[in-house]
Amino acid sequence: MTDEITPFLINVPEADLAGLRQRLRGTRWPEPATVPDWSQGVPLAYLQELCRYWAGEYDWRATEAQLNELPQFRTEIDGLPIHFIHARSPRPGALPLIITHGWPGSVIEFRKVIGPLTDPASHGGDPADAFHVVCPSLPGYGFSGKPAAPGWGVERIAAAWAVLMRRLGYSRYGAQGSDWGTSVSACLGQQDPGHLAGIHLTPPLAPPDPATFGDLTERERAALAAIEESAGQESGYSAEQGTRPQTIGYALVDSPAALCAWIIEKFWAWTDSDGHPENVLTRDELLDNVMLYWLPSTGASAARLYWESIGQVNRWISGSALDPVDVPTGCSIFPKELQRPSRRWAERRFRDIRYWNEPARGGHFAAFEQPGLFVDEVRAFFRLVR
Repeated sequence: MTDEITPFLINVPEADLAGLRQRLRGTRWPEPATVPDWSQGVPLAYLQELCRYWAGEYDWRATEAQLNELPQFRTEIDGLPIHFIHARSPRPGALPLIITHGWPGSVIEFRKVIGPLTDPASHGGDPADAFHVVCPSLPGYGFSGKPAAPGWGVERIAAAWAVLMRRLGYSRYGAQGSDWGTSVSACLGQQDPGHLAGIHLTPPLAPPDPATFGDLTERERAALAAIEESAGQESGYSAEQGTRPQTIGYALVDSPAALCAWIIEKFWAWTDSDGHPENVLTRDELLDNVMLYWLPSTGASAARLYWESIGQVNRWISGSALDPVDVPTGCSIFPKELQRPSRRWAERRFRDIRYWNEPARGGHFAAFEQPGLFVDEVRAFFRLVR
């Protein structure tokens, strides 16, 4: 293993883009669903229109150029190449912050927040809120390497992130995470507490406390109902990826239409979008994110993280596993978030909650959907622990 950090630029061969267009135009479509809404999945007419746009009008080169304006790098950690954005603030004394995405997201989610976080003065903010931002691609995602053997679960990823921050010269830093990033950041809090200023989670994962079931608040009853709804209606993808990721991986790597449907369904279900993902994200933004799965062929490798860690994460969501985290913690729970534990439930696992807020708008992809609110939340917590 080498500690070398090398600059990275995205340069997709034109043949890959031509092949994508050819596959999209040759899609073998099923018949429409027997219902007119999204309850059986992405409606045929919408997916056909989205794929038509993807094949004929979408401009990957514009997105590629925008991403290449950000300082990107790769380094090998524990035998695996890790891709990351490392945007340093012009402000002396800025706090290093590692931000971790999840599935079906990518570093694309943070494109709109990197500028305000690194250079708040240029975006109407207080210079004292500046961060040096590190955004890695999870193993098996984006332009990071794909694990060739089992073992890359959330704990090992957290250990790799601690190595990455040390390698970048940061002896004290913060961590922020959503989806898988929530669990990775919590594990960082357990593994590297001596170097962490704190962790900001959207949302914290903590199971309901049976001791409260006799005097549940209305908010807690809604949280329990959401857990039940998620288990019954929203977890099919998780069961498949958590048990047979290789099987679904064939479709996700071979068929761009299948990959698009698999991912876009979650942007319909998990965003605060009033019934349609394009109410909160543009068509280009949705496809930008899908491209970070299509171009590096990560449909299968990304799904395998569920096989590695979803059982453990489910115990943190609704089981009895507490695994206490003692570092200072900030919690922001957006209204369309999947898990919405109450503060008294979360305090059983996160022993030092310094900040708790429930913003009025936003969903599971908060930085992508509501970048201004996301930045406000991150700043508000880290002001308390800088």
